[in-house]
Amino acid sequence: MIQIHPLAIVEEGAKIGKNVIIEPFAIVKGQVVLEDNVVVKSHAYIDGHTTVGEGTIIWPSASIGTKTQDLKFRGEKTKVLIGKNCEIREFATINSSCQEGSVVSIGDNCLIMAYCHIAHNCTLGDSVIMANAAMLAGHVTIEDHAILGGMTPVHQFSRIGCYAMVGGLSRVSHDIPPYSLGAGVPYKLGGLNLVGLRRHKFPLEVRKKLSKAFKLTYRSGLRLEEAMQIIEEEVELIPEVKHWIDFCRSSKRGLIGLASKEQEEADQLEEIEEILEASR
Repeated sequence: MIQIHPLAIVEEGAKIGKNVIIEPFAIVKGQVVLEDNVVVKSHAYIDGHTTVGEGTIIWPSASIGTKTQDLKFRGEKTKVLIGKNCEIREFATINSSCQEGSVVSIGDNCLIMAYCHIAHNCTLGDSVIMANAAMLAGHVTIEDHAILGGMTPVHQFSRIGCYAMVGGLSRVSHDIPPYSLGAGVPYKLGGLNLVGLRRHKFPLEVRKKLSKAFKLTYRSGLRLEEAMQIIEEEVELIPEVKHWIDFCRSSKRGLIGLASKEQEEADQLEEIEEILEASR
């Protein structure tokens, strides 16, 4: 049975699955798709080309699929895709994307707590947790099982790796490697997220290999590519270690905790080149 309260507004064209519940004063616009067993609480607002996956609950006053806040938006057709069995809590905002055909994607089993914000072109994996008032700028990627602490902003184009734990009241300005633990302003990595890895039943041998990869990357004093080469030579390339290497090497914004160091070295090299050029 579909239970749509008489005081809810569901526009013609909206696609409503089986056993959907829509409470009073909720608004569902005409291009929205609600799959089976979705619950939309009072005063929630769902707009745009938005699909809400099976079993997901949208709590009161959440706003989903509304126009992006990116000033480059020119009315392109974009999508918001929310996976199965998610919880989108009170006053969370999930904007539509920007650029024709682009998507804001949220995986299965995610918990987006109250007052969180997810901007255009963001991608969240499965089982991601965003605590209260965490905020994502545009083009942010968060991988599976990552946890983002409350009141933490994430800079545009940054990435947070799988199983990472980001403490509350932090400021994320660069990529945070997978399996790691950290917090603060400026952000400091404390090591691996060992509690989280144990809870997810990562074997001891896997944790040891990841620990060696972490130390070579962050504690050896080596440049990033040198550290990656040594990891490939000295650490067994199990899937988790391969993901660590791939994530680090593919970073465009730079890794948190290393980016400033590498930028400083680049600035020093540029200064030396200018001095040499002036002396010729």
